[in-house]
Amino acid sequence: MSEKSIIGELSDLAARLSTHTLVSLLSDESQRMAHLGIQAPGIFADFSKQKVDNETLECLLKLAEVRNLTGFFAAMAAGDVVNTSESRAAQHMALRAPDGAGAMALGKNISKSVKAERTKMRAFTNKLRAGEVKGITGRPISTLVHIGIGGSDLGPRLLAQALHRHKAPGITVRFAANLDAADINDALEGCDPEATMIVVVSKTFSTRETLANANVARAWLVQHLGADAPAKHIAAISSNLEAIKAFGINEDNVFAMYDWVGGRYSLWSAVGVSLMAGLSGGAFDELLAGAAAMDAHALNTPVHANAPLLSALIQFWNRNFLGLQARAIIPYATRLALLPSYLQQLIMESNGKSVKADGTPATLAASPVIFGTEGTNAQHAFFQQLHQGPVPVPVDFIGFVRDQEHNPAQHKGVLANMLAQSRALMTGTPENPAEPHKNFPGNRPSTILLLDELSPFCLGALLAFYEHETVAQAVLCGINPFDQWGVELGKHVALDLQDRLENTDTDGMDPSTATLIKRITKPS
Repeated sequence: MSEKSIIGELSDLAARLSTHTLVSLLSDESQRMAHLGIQAPGIFADFSKQKVDNETLECLLKLAEVRNLTGFFAAMAAGDVVNTSESRAAQHMALRAPDGAGAMALGKNISKSVKAERTKMRAFTNKLRAGEVKGITGRPISTLVHIGIGGSDLGPRLLAQALHRHKAPGITVRFAANLDAADINDALEGCDPEATMIVVVSKTFSTRETLANANVARAWLVQHLGADAPAKHIAAISSNLEAIKAFGINEDNVFAMYDWVGGRYSLWSAVGVSLMAGLSGGAFDELLAGAAAMDAHALNTPVHANAPLLSALIQFWNRNFLGLQARAIIPYATRLALLPSYLQQLIMESNGKSVKADGTPATLAASPVIFGTEGTNAQHAFFQQLHQGPVPVPVDFIGFVRDQEHNPAQHKGVLANMLAQSRALMTGTPENPAEPHKNFPGNRPSTILLLDELSPFCLGALLAFYEHETVAQAVLCGINPFDQWGVELGKHVALDLQDRLENTDTDGMDPSTATLIKRITKPS
């Protein structure tokens, strides 16, 4: 069966399913939970409230076969060129495999490098937690200020908050990312320079926002501790050794970044060294183990029983055949408040593209607009639109079975709210012509991801789940999920405009931008 005929069949199925409700699908298909309730490492995924039936699933599975979805994942795991626009491998799975497990990238064995870097990270962070990493005055380092942006910030920041209960005693980790000086000022406020180390994360050591903040932090250290302080008080995660040396960083405090791992897939590398330091011993390894377990599930499980790949097929269906252009991600855990932001970058930067990997126009969309915040707060923010807005929005609900905050009554209340929202979105209410403003149409799809507990292992599995889902959607649409050329244009324009703001230069500018430059630079 050709791809074109499968796409046509999926369009026909979408038209047919428009007359069915989710309630009827659940009641009519006796084996629905058996087909759409998937157990994966640390996660039970319930897709039964998604608007697909058996015939639709069979057609989607045919498309996965025609698109060689499992073949792509095998090639990715083997270290083949899958990032075609940059001629690179995408070997983020190697970073969490036990000791690299014989991993390859472009025909080169990278397992020794992965193992060596992980060993260096463990040695550094163990010494730090033991008070053996000392600053220029001999005081132990007890505060890390992690400076990065995008993939060099979002993952460590998310997990530092999410795994608060695993926080290492005596170590504080702060974060700065934004070019707005308030961010670095707040990160440094109250820090003792003698006990503080700056951790700068930038693959090229040229990321504008990161270098701006790093220069502020460096000047702060020099002001308080003298010109020799950077060698003892700054660490770097980068591949630009010359720039690092020029910045005054001691090579013992330098960790590697690899061109076979993109930023938004790099949490598992030395990018996570601040996180490793800030967690109690073993927690970071448990995080890696959870991700590795999900990797094994994604690589070795048939697609129909493969949680991340099946989720990708359903989200692909929602976006391209049901016309649903947004997706809400709602973790019912305060400690996962940053997860939607992390997934915005992962999904939208990976898949927000209109050109296929071969350079031709994309005919299918791989990314919806991602938004969300933690439940139950979300219910009092935008759930009005989710329930009664004119266009349905698929929702991912993420919950945890076990209470870890020693308040079982409130934990059950959180879970009850999560289940209630998913059920209410599906069922709605009977139509009441007398009070139309109280009508809830229902028939709105959602997925529930039920994790065993808010643990490093389960969170590693969850993040790897979304990574694999993201890559699979890209494969279904024929795009490259590992480049991000769309990020570059704004950077170049900003450099030009900064010069223009400094010189009040409006030559060649459009009328809007020229007017704004004049207003900004007008003497007060």
